[in-house]
Amino acid sequence: MPISIEQHKTYIHDALVHAGANPRHAAVTADALCLADSWGTFTHGSKLLKGYTTRIRAGGCRSDVDPQIVNDGPSFALIDGNSTLGQVAGTFAMETAIEKARETGIAYCGVFNSCHLGAVGVYPTMAARNDMIGIAMGNDIPSVAAPGSKTAVLGTNPFSYSVPAGKHHPILLDMAMSTVAGGKVYAANQLGNPIPNNWIVDRDGKPTTDSSLYPANAALQPLGGYKGYGLGLMIESLSGILSGANLTWDIKAWMTADPADPTHHGAAFLAFNVGAMQNLHSFKERVDGLIDQIHKTPTADGVDQLFVAGEFEWNRYQKSVDSGIDLPADVIAALNAMADEIEFRRPNNT
Repeated sequence: MPISIEQHKTYIHDALVHAGANPRHAAVTADALCLADSWGTFTHGSKLLKGYTTRIRAGGCRSDVDPQIVNDGPSFALIDGNSTLGQVAGTFAMETAIEKARETGIAYCGVFNSCHLGAVGVYPTMAARNDMIGIAMGNDIPSVAAPGSKTAVLGTNPFSYSVPAGKHHPILLDMAMSTVAGGKVYAANQLGNPIPNNWIVDRDGKPTTDSSLYPANAALQPLGGYKGYGLGLMIESLSGILSGANLTWDIKAWMTADPADPTHHGAAFLAFNVGAMQNLHSFKERVDGLIDQIHKTPTADGVDQLFVAGEFEWNRYQKSVDSGIDLPADVIAALNAMADEIEFRRPNNT
């Protein structure tokens, strides 16, 4: 049974507060998780709540402090996440980048000592809603091989951008630097389904279709081979090295490491103030024109329409606004497990 966006957001907020989060942090995190669910990005929505409440209760994610700017200039800031929830640090960083870009045109904010960011597309969307181009990215513990390596060298290192439009929704891309998300490999193994030979490599660095090897004895393959590997290095540089955050194996796995320990993730956020560079209305008309041009492009047999990045998500969002969010069974099961663990009420739609 679908649940309204506001009801779902309230449930997430109240569960976080019950687990020990302060109401401000809970509200920010609930907004982000609910938006991901409304997009249909259920792997990075409220399904993650149990992991977050576990870390809050154990102390690995703090809610008694806020992210803090430790060094800044007119167009940049370095931010200590203070081991707060990733959504709290990420939202603060993007808000800071937007504020600075209003004055300087372009701004960068790097975050260190953060936690899992959730759906990275949430943060560029904030910029697009403020008529800016937004970019966000983060690093993670290695799970992705380099071309030719026997083991993982980089994290999935998610990357997202959003471009504001006029009559259309913003262009929005949210992607990892691996061929496929690790969760899909887990799911294939659990269901006994075969996987393609371009998903993972074994301990010898050879492609394999044996999903049971992941993650202990296999690594994800990089998206597009050396191209995804190179982009992953860029993300590690901007979100890890430049921000002052931990790198690669010095980051802890937020789902499996001791929940009492900080994970020390890094992230980077950029905002481009379109109106400072050119007429905002003309810019949006040109973005709309680009989208319309792509929509009108002749399609191959069996293809009804071409889409731009983010259209599927925005279509699902509109459906969620109109009819509520229809949570999948695995998300409901995860929410029930979270509720039982923290002795909180189960969601109404279960």
